[in-house]
Amino acid sequence: MPITRDAVRQLATFDSGGAPVTTCYLDVDGRRRVRPADYQAALEHLIRATSVRPNGEPAAADLQRITDYVRSDFDRGGVRGIAIFSCAARDFWEVVALPVPVHDRIHVGHGPDVAQLEVVVDDLRPIGVLLADRQRARLFVYELGELIEHEEHTDELPRDVDERGHSERGGVEPHNDELAAQHLRHAAKSAFDMFSAHRVEHVVLGGAADLLGELEQALHPFLRDRLAGRLALTATAGLADIRAAVIATEQRLERESEAAAVARLRDAIGAGRRGVGGLADTLRALSERRVEHVLVSDGFVETGWRCPACSALAAVGPDCPVCSSAMEHLDDVVAEAVQEAMAQACRVEVCVDNADLDVLGRIGALLRF
Repeated sequence: MPITRDAVRQLATFDSGGAPVTTCYLDVDGRRRVRPADYQAALEHLIRATSVRPNGEPAAADLQRITDYVRSDFDRGGVRGIAIFSCAARDFWEVVALPVPVHDRIHVGHGPDVAQLEVVVDDLRPIGVLLADRQRARLFVYELGELIEHEEHTDELPRDVDERGHSERGGVEPHNDELAAQHLRHAAKSAFDMFSAHRVEHVVLGGAADLLGELEQALHPFLRDRLAGRLALTATAGLADIRAAVIATEQRLERESEAAAVARLRDAIGAGRRGVGGLADTLRALSERRVEHVLVSDGFVETGWRCPACSALAAVGPDCPVCSSAMEHLDDVVAEAVQEAMAQACRVEVCVDNADLDVLGRIGALLRF
């Protein structure tokens, strides 16, 4: 399955017809779990913990199929995490190979638990990287945890001008400055062609500090609108340093986006309109189909209830607050809430280490009305 927001939403809308759906996230990162036996042992531990759930035995056929897959010799090249979704009763099976590690987890519920996939989709949006000095330009596209595209251009200056543009003979002639400016325009044009083709969401620049202002001005407005900062790198930086700098930028951008969304939620709750915080009020808003955007703290798990008659979710049971039917107890109502929100085409944002959201109850929602 491709790792796109549309694919995750389609997965979230899978209708099991009431049959249990088993979700398994497993960290298979070779840097932490070197041997297959290491992640296989982690899966066995997860399954033992799942088998003693208060609600009874989960779907044994799903767990067996997941075990068989993990014990098989699947290709781990470039894969650091896997997400497996199984519903044997509906012959449903999806495996998503991820370029980033995940938190080990098994969830058995009414639909796929896609919360961690949402985090991956949010964090792995394409970023364009442009490094330049007076002669050299290097362009990269960073996506799905890797530098997936690379171009390089060199526009030679006369031999009496070094890489910083200083003449060995005591000065820099105007035509040499124009050659350097022409080089930056060429780099900016190449960046537009590559980055627009890959639909990058953010652009970062690096290279000679005295040229970055001029390079920004040479960029097409489409790219200037997506500028997300500068990297403390030279145009000759190694690939490992470039990748590390982009990862740090990616994490910063995601935390900033999450903080802005939580601030909007806090203001909406404070104003008493179009915002709710806490599990009970968020579940109620979902049942009333008033939610536009759900924010939930990464790793938040809480027990709750689901009504088999009307599918309403609630923090307190056992009677349904919507239709008064007897509800089923859930080990993790938060995962069910995320799945329900995506089925309603709501935006879901999983926030990492956001203290403001934790104060609001670790989950909340911006409302349509």
